[in-house]
Amino acid sequence: MNRGQRIREAFTSGRGAHWHPTDALVRGAALGVGMVVFGGLIHRVELVLFGAPLLISTLIALVTTVGGTPDVRVRGLPRTGEVGAAKSVVEVDPGVGAEILAIRLPAGGTGLGPVHLLPARERSIEVVLRRDAWGEGVDLRPDHLVAGPDALLVHGPVTAAERGRVLLPPVHELPTGLLPARARGLVGAHRAARPGDSVELRDIRAFQPGDRLRRIDWRVSLRAGPLHVREHHAEADADVVLALDTRFDVDRDVGGWAVAAKNATTRVDGSLDLAVRAAASLAAGYLRQGDRVSLVDLGRPQLGVRAGVGRRQLLRLRNQLVVCARSAGWAQKPVLRAEQVPFGSLVVVLSPFLDADVVELTVHAARRGNVVLAVDVLPEGLRPDQETPWGGAALRVLELEHEVRLEAMRRHGVAVVAWDARAAAIAGVLRQAARPGRRR
Repeated sequence: MNRGQRIREAFTSGRGAHWHPTDALVRGAALGVGMVVFGGLIHRVELVLFGAPLLISTLIALVTTVGGTPDVRVRGLPRTGEVGAAKSVVEVDPGVGAEILAIRLPAGGTGLGPVHLLPARERSIEVVLRRDAWGEGVDLRPDHLVAGPDALLVHGPVTAAERGRVLLPPVHELPTGLLPARARGLVGAHRAARPGDSVELRDIRAFQPGDRLRRIDWRVSLRAGPLHVREHHAEADADVVLALDTRFDVDRDVGGWAVAAKNATTRVDGSLDLAVRAAASLAAGYLRQGDRVSLVDLGRPQLGVRAGVGRRQLLRLRNQLVVCARSAGWAQKPVLRAEQVPFGSLVVVLSPFLDADVVELTVHAARRGNVVLAVDVLPEGLRPDQETPWGGAALRVLELEHEVRLEAMRRHGVAVVAWDARAAAIAGVLRQAARPGRRR
C-alpha cells in the first residue's frame, strides 16, 4: 500500500480530529517486530533484513515530533455575490511535523469536490468557484486530513463547516415604457397630469395673479392683446409595485406539476425562475430612472419590501427575491392588500396565471385606478404527460383555459405580455396602457 492509498484510507475511516496512528503504522510495527524476532529464533538473516526497515521506519515515525491542531480557514468568500465564477483562498496551518495535506476542494465548480493531496508546505490555496444558478447554495466544504512522516500518524479527518453564498438574481438590460406618474415632488422622469416646471408644453392660457413673468408668451400676448403664459407639465416619479406569485413553480413538463417539491430548489427555467429574473430586471430598470419600487409576495405578504429608490433598494429587492423563492409554496389564495398599492401606481403581476384567483386579484387592482401589467411567466413549449393516454388532450385544455384567463384580463384593461427574450414588447404595451382613456 503506497502513501496516497494510506492517506485516502485514513480520510474515509471516520476517525476523530486528533493525532493518531494509522493501520499502516500498526501493521508495520507488528510485522517488523515479528519478522525480526522470528528470523532471530530460526536463524534466518533474510527475515531480519526484511523486518528491520519496517521496524526502524516505525520507530522513526514514533519519535518524530508532531503536534498542534491543524487549522483551515476560508478567506475572500462574500456572503452574497453574482452568478458566475468567483475566487476564494483557503488558508491552511498544518501544525508541527506535518508532511502531507489531504483536503477536499471543488474542481472548478461548487460543492464537496474531490480530495486533493498536497505537500504540507502549501499554506494558501486559491480556489475557483462557479455557480450558474441564483439562490442559496454550498460553495465548498474543506474537509481535511493532515499526515506526518510516511503517513503513519495523521490528524483527522475533520469535517469542516459548509461555506456558501447567496447568489442574487441576474439583472438584464430592459427598455422601460411610459409609466403613470404619481407626483410626490417636483422632479422625476415621467410627465404628470398637473402643471409644473418641466420643458414639455401643457397649455397656453391667460395670465393670472401669481404667474411668473418669465412664463409670459410675448408673441401670443401681442396677437391676443391680454397677457398669456405658457403652462408646462410637471415631472414626477412613479410608483412601481412588483407582485410576485410564488404559489406555483412549474416547468415545461406538465406531468411533473403534481409532484410535491417541498424544500426543493427553484426549478431552472421554471415559472418562478422566470418571474424572479423578470422582477429583478424590471426593478433595475425603474430604479435606474429614479422611480420608487416595492415588492409584494402574493403567497406570503409578510415577505414584501416597502417602496424605495436607489442602488440599495435594488440590492434589498434582489436579496428578498431569493428569500421569497426559498419560502415559495402553495398558498390558499393570493393576497394584495390595498395599503401595498399606492393610488396611481404601476402594478406588475408576475404569475403563470394557472387559477382564477390571481386573475381576479389583477383585475381588481386595475379597477382601483392603477395601470396593471400582467407578465405571463408560464414556460413556452409545454410537454404533455407521456405516462397517461389523455396527456395531449389535458395539455390542450390547460392551454385553452390559460388563454381564456389572459383574454379576460385584457377585456378589463389589463396589459398582458409574455416574458421572453423580446423584452422590448413591454415598453410598447406600457405605452398603450398609459394612454388616456385606456383604463375602464
